[in-house]
Amino acid sequence: MRLLIYSHDTFGLGHLRRCRAIAHSLVERRQDISVLILSGSPIIGSFGFRTRVDYVRFPGVVKLRNGGYTSQGLDISIEDAIAMRETIIRSAAATFNPHMFIVDKEPLGLRGEVEPTLKYLKGKGTRLVLGLRDILDDEEMLREEWDRKGAMTALDEYYDDIWVYGRPEVCDPLSGLDAPRSVRDKLKYTGYLRRSSARVADLTEEEQVQEPYILVTTGGGGDGAALVDLVLQAYELDADIPQRALIVTGPFMHRDAQFDFKQRADRLPQVQTLPFSSNLEHLMIRSQGVVAMGGYNTFCEILSFDKPSIIVPRTVPRLEQFIRASRMEEMGLIRMQRDDRPDGPRAMARAIRELPDQAKPSQSMPPGFLDGLGTINQEIQSAMEEIELVQPEVRLVSSS
Repeated sequence: MRLLIYSHDTFGLGHLRRCRAIAHSLVERRQDISVLILSGSPIIGSFGFRTRVDYVRFPGVVKLRNGGYTSQGLDISIEDAIAMRETIIRSAAATFNPHMFIVDKEPLGLRGEVEPTLKYLKGKGTRLVLGLRDILDDEEMLREEWDRKGAMTALDEYYDDIWVYGRPEVCDPLSGLDAPRSVRDKLKYTGYLRRSSARVADLTEEEQVQEPYILVTTGGGGDGAALVDLVLQAYELDADIPQRALIVTGPFMHRDAQFDFKQRADRLPQVQTLPFSSNLEHLMIRSQGVVAMGGYNTFCEILSFDKPSIIVPRTVPRLEQFIRASRMEEMGLIRMQRDDRPDGPRAMARAIRELPDQAKPSQSMPPGFLDGLGTINQEIQSAMEEIELVQPEVRLVSSS
């Protein structure tokens, strides 16, 4: 079986890491499947991929503060960049000839770049799946965005299945939208995606950190400066915090900010910074606890590795992280701190001190909460059985 996955990757690492986790889970459990990931991430080559998983990188684009986009790396217009991406996606699909095509989050892709491929593969009988994270955004903002993009029409016309990588007791990602029954009937909650990390024998020198420590992660880091600043202020305010802090600023944080944070950290004996680690899961496993912003992948890792955590969610330009953190705190899985409280640094210092003794997620996690990858594997198995049923019988004829 050939599985094609599309990840538009205009900001951060979330989409790529989610698609990579799914791909690795599939090839680990099956010997009869190959996965090709289409991605615009500029650092996709920094990640390792298992046998029978490969990727095609199309030209990257960057989301601007005003909501628009610009080409990343190439001195071309955004229109030309999208045209190139659309051509590469369509060509890869035609050549790879997948049995199943999974699109991550964006029903029509960035600026509709996936629609020609959806039409083409629909005509060939390829099974089309939209994968959605647990929470997309505030209902009102999502309604406006999807109306503008014609997303609901795409869900109705193109897709055979809609997989929600979460649980209904946390959130219904289509809540507040005028989703017809034909779309609702395609919806399946898989559960969250459990993460794992094989122990790495030879960690690079930069990852030889002194233990014990708490891990501070911003994900991609493009919007993580406020979190890093808050943690550093906590250590500057309270020099006697007993826990060491390992801050991974992220590859997309502005270089000037990274340089400033490293200078501040170098003056604090309890703090170390790293710009990026492709082995973040292993760093999390070794930690006493986690301080993070609360993106989807970070939550999956915190729950998978059963780490007490402090979540400081962003609230702009999307409310996704805040909604997720609020729901998870209500369930007793994490502790949330707002980034706009006046006593922020002092409250963070206190929370860091208490973090190692904070309750672990496993004490409150419902059964089956992290069954997402298992459910996806079952769905793939069912799809393969259907494909085999419609394959014409092949008769071998002797040349004699």
